[in-house]
Amino acid sequence: MPTGNGQASFSEDVTPPSQEAHEDGVVGKAVAAVAVVAVGAALFEVALLPGIALGAAAVAAPKYLPKLSAALNPLFKSAVRGTYKLAQKSKEMFHEAREHVHDAVAEVKAEAETAAKDSERHAA
Repeated sequence: MPTGNGQASFSEDVTPPSQEAHEDGVVGKAVAAVAVVAVGAALFEVALLPGIALGAAAVAAPKYLPKLSAALNPLFKSAVRGTYKLAQKSKEMFHEAREHVHDAVAEVKAEAETAAKDSERHAA
């Protein structure tokens, strides 16, 4: 789009098709290189494979992490919402259980007091 100064400006979201194809080619070459290195490392020492996997993830993270975080955001919100509801239900259950225990203790005290008064009457 032309701007007031005669220069064209492009939105950051628009990627030219040729650049996307170039990025796909670069990603494909990188995957192939990592696969060759992983096979070579497996031939010499299998313990090197986790390090290679971590390195490949570190290289891919800047490109794919924003997309991944956008995809996981609804899942995260759902998990937080579910945890909050579970906490509220647990709080209600513990409150009810505490009331039942207090009621039972009050009944036992009342029965003990009644039994003590009855034993005093029978003793007198």
